[in-house]
Amino acid sequence: MSQNSVSFIGSIDQGTTSTRFIIYDQSSKNVGSHQVEFTQIYPVAGWVEHDPMEILESIRICIAKAVDKATAEGYNVDGGMKAIGITNQRETTVVWSKSTGLPLYNAIVWMDVRTSSICRRLENDLPGGRNHFAPSCGLPISTYFSATKLLWLLENVEAVKEAVDRGDALFGTIDTWLIWNLTGGVKGGLHVTDVSNASRTMLMNLKSLDWDEETLKSLGIPAELLPKIVSNSEIIGTIGAGWPISGIPIAGCLGDQHAAMVGQACRKGEAKSTYGTGAFILLNTGEEIVQSKHGLLTTMAFKLGPSAPANYALEGSIAIAGAAVQWLRDGLGIIQTSSEIEELASQVDSTGGVYFVPAFNGLFAPWWRDDARGVCIGITRFTNKSHICRAVLESMCFQVKDVLDSMHKDAMENGGVENNKGEFLLRVDGGATVNNLLMQIQADLLGSPVVRPADIETTALGAAYAAGLAVGVWTEDQVFATEEKAKTAHIFRATLDDDLRKNKVDSWCKAVTRTFDLADLSL
Repeated sequence: MSQNSVSFIGSIDQGTTSTRFIIYDQSSKNVGSHQVEFTQIYPVAGWVEHDPMEILESIRICIAKAVDKATAEGYNVDGGMKAIGITNQRETTVVWSKSTGLPLYNAIVWMDVRTSSICRRLENDLPGGRNHFAPSCGLPISTYFSATKLLWLLENVEAVKEAVDRGDALFGTIDTWLIWNLTGGVKGGLHVTDVSNASRTMLMNLKSLDWDEETLKSLGIPAELLPKIVSNSEIIGTIGAGWPISGIPIAGCLGDQHAAMVGQACRKGEAKSTYGTGAFILLNTGEEIVQSKHGLLTTMAFKLGPSAPANYALEGSIAIAGAAVQWLRDGLGIIQTSSEIEELASQVDSTGGVYFVPAFNGLFAPWWRDDARGVCIGITRFTNKSHICRAVLESMCFQVKDVLDSMHKDAMENGGVENNKGEFLLRVDGGATVNNLLMQIQADLLGSPVVRPADIETTALGAAYAAGLAVGVWTEDQVFATEEKAKTAHIFRATLDDDLRKNKVDSWCKAVTRTFDLADLSL
């Protein structure tokens, strides 16, 4: 095949701490990429914000740099790019002016807990309490989801209230903000989201795949603020003038964890865990909506086309995973770079009885305690920084195990959603999975194999696959073919004694309970 006949798909991966643009060829090979970090804003303890304009600029830089790199390697990207896909940090909430295109407030990030009082109010006022909306959206009332963040903006930001009153306000998660700007902004930008991101707002009905009228009425949210909902794989619009790749179709859009499911080729009964700022474990339940009884979320997996069937998932969301390593680096200065943690943690063969629970902004699944705060216990004079580092790595793995244990219970109670073909395998991806010690600890604590693909950036790859499916670069059979990927995957197998595993898990659960009711309500 000549270089000029090669097709390329671009993927915008807009994450919590950084933005990337990756260009893939038809063999799913990364031929050019660029990544930039952006500012994390912490106005008050427990609050986390991003500047939406800085995120836009990071997109512009990453696209331009990635195209330049691919072109320098001899790839005809300008002539061969067929479409782009978008994947994004979920739940992060933006409200902006459709007349000026400017944000009316900073983006409120998914892990922000400023809406705790709103959540308590809703739980007290609504007949179903914390799970009032779960039958329609699959989610509990929580600071995590976009609806409560939107309520806070409507109640506390004068600029938002005024824009809503004059019909000038638009709401969206980060995907919506990006698509609106990429397709023209104030000059005809499309106000669109996809089913996976919409499923994380607490406002979408999982059965109808549309905004739930009763929920909007209960919360007092005007329907005209909300974007149109589309599938994960279809031509949404075209990138407008002023962008480095203007004229290219946007043909795929998924929230980051849903994109990773596609990138990992998770069919019904298969689970994956993505390790990034947080950690997110999803089990594909196929076309069945499974309501969790064990602290998990019911959510979309993906819908790969307007007429394609919707696949659903059980999800366990963990707020702090890789962010704890960043805290060791930036907050405490124990390490200078994130990669140093593996070397330090490897200098000891255990934590020396230390347990670290990173409940910096509360605990998500399966505990759902926004009153929790982080603890480090079991410290003695013997404890050194290597023990602390190893305890931080173990904290990620314990949290994933908590979620998977709940997932197994839900699956068994719903007729065995899990895949029965041999032993249970956890597919893993995300930046933290380059840490071999972390992956071995994960396998040891689970007592089952952990499978790491050769390409760990499956979030960006999943968005590319969705876009490529829509424009005919790939077929669904090609996307979900796992045999070739399995040949290059690295499998970590458990080596830990069963009794020691049980003792460690029991101690971890005790440590988790110590985090409850520690939030400073005066802040």
